[in-house]
Amino acid sequence: MSQPRISLIHPTSNPFSRNAALALSKVDLLHEIITTTAYNPQTPLNRFLNLLPSKMSNCIVRELERRTWIPPHGVPIRTHPWQEVLRVALVKAGLSQRLGFGRQGPIDWVYASLDRHVAQYHLQHLDAVYAYEDGAATTFQTAKQRGILCLYDLPIPFYRLSRAIQLEETERFPELAPAFRAIQEPSWKIERKEQEVCLADHIFVASSLTKKSLLEVGVKHENISVIPYGAPIEYFQPKPKNEYLFRALFVGRVGPRKGVHYLLNAWRELQLPDAELLLVGINEFPKDWLAQYSDFFRYIPSVPHTSLNEYYSSASILVFPSLVEGFGLVLLEAMACGIPVIATTNTASSDILRDGVEGFIIPIRNVEALKEKLEWCYSHAQELADMGRAARHRAEELTWDLYHKRLASSVQEILLKRNS
Repeated sequence: MSQPRISLIHPTSNPFSRNAALALSKVDLLHEIITTTAYNPQTPLNRFLNLLPSKMSNCIVRELERRTWIPPHGVPIRTHPWQEVLRVALVKAGLSQRLGFGRQGPIDWVYASLDRHVAQYHLQHLDAVYAYEDGAATTFQTAKQRGILCLYDLPIPFYRLSRAIQLEETERFPELAPAFRAIQEPSWKIERKEQEVCLADHIFVASSLTKKSLLEVGVKHENISVIPYGAPIEYFQPKPKNEYLFRALFVGRVGPRKGVHYLLNAWRELQLPDAELLLVGINEFPKDWLAQYSDFFRYIPSVPHTSLNEYYSSASILVFPSLVEGFGLVLLEAMACGIPVIATTNTASSDILRDGVEGFIIPIRNVEALKEKLEWCYSHAQELADMGRAARHRAEELTWDLYHKRLASSVQEILLKRNS
């Protein structure tokens, strides 16, 4: 019997899709990778960029580096860039929001366009396709007609759960409604999400919360695999602290879906002396909303991923009070730096850490629980340091290599059952 062939499709690339590709390639299952843009510093393009004026070259390279995807040895990567290039140009030129495409530009168009292209041109001689949310509906429809197995990777909870939680939040805080994207998605996009889940033969998720969101809409337990993402332990390392200030850190999109408004209320009520709340990430609250808390926190806009180690290492605790989250890779990044975490139940916290050992798990929307845990961390420096060491140890157990082995083994088992 010949070796099965699987193509992996992801429109924009991220650590999750790149590691899924590595997992499949390690067991010789990966036929090709299909995406919009993929930068390889080892290609002749880099020599051309060096001929440009340095300011222009540096700007282009910074943008390209965010899209670095070096395929596994012997695996071709097919790129279809023009829609994504146009989207980025609109965003960088400041035209996207003026034209009504929002902050991210016409990203849905990019996903749907690649999906249609894959369905038309990339499904020959395959045993399975491995695709992601919002980029799989048309591919799966055509694959089903050809008897090709449909493997679906859902990095975030199914939209119905996210939508319900965000609708509840807009009832609590009507002024924050513009910041909740899940309640603003068009009907055609929601229909695609429903189609993808219905057509998927097996769904891979990174957290128990995402699995729960699928079980609630009737997906069978045996058709879902929970495989937590890996900790970047080589990239993120513990570093000595240069100061003794107690610092609570949040990293991510600074907005209401992440529960930042509850964190701000908790911090304002605590009034801890010689302590700092630091928020790092893009501000997604409505314009000027954060100003009412300006005396209670320090804010740093989005920073290069390469510099995050410094911010984690300067913190005493990472606080991640998200209302709904498929995983929360920042949790493992902080743990890899030896920083304990406070996270809500609606993240991957229960899948990657033990309450009271590497950090604390609290309910969503609970200001009192946030205050209690923050105050405990503030007044128990030695115990918190022990938690930090435990967090690093736990991160060393949850590696990307472990993720590769679990995903590859699961896919092999699915293929074996299908063939038998």
